[in-house]
Amino acid sequence: MGDRTDVLHLVFMGVAGSGKSAVGRPVADRLGLEFAEGDDFHPQANVDKMSSGRPLTDDDRWPWLRALAEWTREHDAAGRSTAITCSALKRSYRDVLRRGGAGTCFVHLTGDKGVILQRMQAREHFMPPTLLESQLDTLQPLQDDERGFCVDIADPLDVVVDTVLGRVS
Repeated sequence: MGDRTDVLHLVFMGVAGSGKSAVGRPVADRLGLEFAEGDDFHPQANVDKMSSGRPLTDDDRWPWLRALAEWTREHDAAGRSTAITCSALKRSYRDVLRRGGAGTCFVHLTGDKGVILQRMQAREHFMPPTLLESQLDTLQPLQDDERGFCVDIADPLDVVVDTVLGRVS
């Protein structure tokens, strides 16, 4: 299938600490979407690498991105809309994710570097705050021909969630 336009696939993207899960899960719940935490699809070698403070390479990411796209494609074929979290930092990564279904839409969560760093330091996660700079260096913002939109994370979580819901409803 893969060419359905009545099925929506939201990809909550952005650097670590931008709130992909915190925003994505309640949006998925409110819209009744199947939800997947992108980090759960990482092979252990990727988790170990990031945990040790080393950034992933493109070669590390391709199998992970293909697994996310396949999960989306399976749901798309069944007519089920989805939401996933994935940094999707580069256009080439988003190109892989778009293969999951024509209804793929990126929700780029953006914010002040200081705010994101504070959030990273306050949470328990395998991604150390020291990798934020490499993620910011890698980030390629959405381009005009990519389906999606940016949402600033400066507002309280419920406002950010409502902003996303207003854009996709």
